[in-house]
Amino acid sequence: MTNALRFPAATPEAAAAHFAADLAFEADPDDVHRDLQNGDTTGYVLVETRAPEAFAQARIPGAINLPYRDLPATLDLDPDLVYICYCESFQCNAATKGALALAQRGYRVKRLSGGITAWREAGYPIESDGLVTEGVSKVACHC
Repeated sequence: MTNALRFPAATPEAAAAHFAADLAFEADPDDVHRDLQNGDTTGYVLVETRAPEAFAQARIPGAINLPYRDLPATLDLDPDLVYICYCESFQCNAATKGALALAQRGYRVKRLSGGITAWREAGYPIESDGLVTEGVSKVACHC
């Protein structure tokens, strides 16, 4: 028996349910970038969950900053929107912590796969102090 198939593959129905669930929790940087290029982010807001210092250094255009450590018990956010949280990378869990905090407050959330690192590595633009630049430099997480 091969190593890859030591554990049997799921049925197509179970696999479909599993991967649909994954997509319910994650947003892809490519999809978000296409939306930004088309000027249509209807239904969602990008949320930078890192510290304000990181937000000032580099952020995805149009994102708002809600540091997960500073989220108040009540927020004045639109309950009809989905909040797509991101942080530095797969090695940082500030987006997960921010998404959890927002979900606990009754908001619908997703996490942006790979954070701003994946965004930059794809060559998508970032904002810094109001300027749009190419995503090339690494920024400390400040989480």
